[in-house]
Amino acid sequence: MAMARNGIVLSSTAALTAAVAVVGFQLANPSAAAFRNSPKELVDEVWQVVNSRYVDPAFNKTDWRGVREQYLSRSYASRTEAYAAIREMLKKLDDPYTRFLDPDQFKSMQIDTSGELTGVGLTLGVDETTKKLTVVSPIDGSPAAKAGLTAKDIVVSIDGQSTEGMDINKAVSLIRGRVGTRVRLGVARGSRKFEVTIVREKIEIHPVKAEVRETSVGKIGYIQLRQFNGNAALDTRRAVEAQTKAGVQGFILDLRSNPGGLLYASAEIARLWLNNATIVSTVERNGESDRMVANRQSLSDKPLVVLVDKGSASASEILAGALQDNKRATVVGTQTFGKGLVQSVHSLGDGSGLAVTIAKYLTPDGTDINKAGIKPDVVVELTDAQREKLIQNRDQIGTKTDPQYARALEVLESRVRKQGTPTAQSRPATPARTQ
Repeated sequence: MAMARNGIVLSSTAALTAAVAVVGFQLANPSAAAFRNSPKELVDEVWQVVNSRYVDPAFNKTDWRGVREQYLSRSYASRTEAYAAIREMLKKLDDPYTRFLDPDQFKSMQIDTSGELTGVGLTLGVDETTKKLTVVSPIDGSPAAKAGLTAKDIVVSIDGQSTEGMDINKAVSLIRGRVGTRVRLGVARGSRKFEVTIVREKIEIHPVKAEVRETSVGKIGYIQLRQFNGNAALDTRRAVEAQTKAGVQGFILDLRSNPGGLLYASAEIARLWLNNATIVSTVERNGESDRMVANRQSLSDKPLVVLVDKGSASASEILAGALQDNKRATVVGTQTFGKGLVQSVHSLGDGSGLAVTIAKYLTPDGTDINKAGIKPDVVVELTDAQREKLIQNRDQIGTKTDPQYARALEVLESRVRKQGTPTAQSRPATPARTQ
């Protein structure tokens, strides 16, 4: 994994709805050669990491020492057998966030959080109705965009291989590749079918969409943040600086459908709007607490509204919770996902990875949001029809035809008319290990 400063990461996976909060990144000792000679070494390595770091010393009422005896009594003839045994072993903890990543999955996790990839620049999804591999959007300026691919195009083949029934992770791995190499995509657009050959490039993923908009109270800044990757904090800072320079009267920060990403990015973005305030605290298995704080770095005290929904998870919840608890922002939308557990990601000897739940995090008010989520100050539910309309017309998200955005704008305009937001009710920062 491409690690950010302090090695603190929250990363999303295709297998989970929510992102995984990750703290720390440790390199294992066993070499790949040792693994080839004894796959059992990897099984034991995973057991040892869980034994020393797992958040619950009772291991969710699992006889963890008995588990070690059970799995080390077996013989493993191949890497595949060892991987299957590890996943089986981890399931006994009944914790979806403590999980094993094979080398391909681990590499994909690294790419997702780094903010940089080599490929063609496509965001892909699987259509819920047709189950087809569908283009969500091409990244601006990417090879895919230059080749003319657009949202709702269906990718029917990759280098001649049909995508019918193909797992999205496999499709992504086939499309990614070395800079300068080519990939041939078969595309269906309505009744038309065609092929495009695209040269892979190094692509930076910029997760921020920012605009200055005219409203009844003057200019406001709209910032849509899709994930907390390696570029998120700087891109958001630049957006806030530019919008402040443009004379905006307030901001709407849209975190809907943002599954998380880098923890340090979440904290850095919180600091753009907070002064001398707690951002988040974590509690480990031994009860030790760590606190992240904001120290006089805010760029603006203008009114702020944050948009969230059930797809806002992990780093999104940390940011929304920090701004809400410190009375710095009004949160609008629907209850968030509820991912309040922290994982440590370990690199294993053969290039695979292990995410282990090591702590829980609390909002500044000490609220544990795991499985509960952040409750908005202003609840705006979407009907099925409204939600489907936005899915089919993604360019309407964050416009006045988007009911949640429209309500957020009303809230912001009301706050601006009341002469803006009082300075955040900052909490004196208790001396702590600030990340």
